Amino acid sequence: MVLQAPKMATNPYSPPNAAVRDIDGKSSLPDASAVEPVFFPVSVLKLAILSLCSLGLYELYWFYKNWQLIQHRESGKMSPFWRAFFAFFFCYPCFSYIRSDGVTAGVAPPLTAGLLAAGWIITSVLWRLPEPYWLISLSAFVFLLPVQAYVNRINDVVAPGHDPNSRFSAWNWATAVIGGCFLILSIVGTFLPQE
Repeated sequence: MVLQAPKMATNPYSPPNAAVRDIDGKSSLPDASAVEPVFFPVSVLKLAILSLCSLGLYELYWFYKNWQLIQHRESGKMSPFWRAFFAFFFCYPCFSYIRSDGVTAGVAPPLTAGLLAAGWIITSVLWRLPEPYWLISLSAFVFLLPVQAYVNRINDVVAPGHDPNSRFSAWNWATAVIGGCFLILSIVGTFLPQE
């Protein structure tokens, strides 16, 4: 009877493919948490509260931060400030970048960039309506919520260890409290009888 050695499943001469730690204890592989998110990470709840309490100013900040990350990745000469300032003209291109990167990352279903951009633009310009109908314009942030949910899914795929930016900082709380009080006073003032 001849004994045969069991066959090895792997090639013994191939290089190791396990994560190796250096002598100082640091890993030689990049840490997943060191990868930066592709777009501006913020929780949907935080985006909604800060957009409403800042009367839409946080939406411009949201556009600015996303354009800043797009500019960094594209290495272009675009100006994130001016693209956020003229968000009516650049919201669709921003949403298109987000949709394109989401499709590349395999995030489904794709974002409906055109409808969401049109909804945000139309709702934002309703501030010109007479009282109390101008209050409808405060709901423009609703069209950013599906975009941010899609952004969060992209960031989870591309940079799984990133900070999701769901906690409220001191500045966020100040904006929510002061802006919330101003919002309530504006709404009450709109419905008070005029003399």
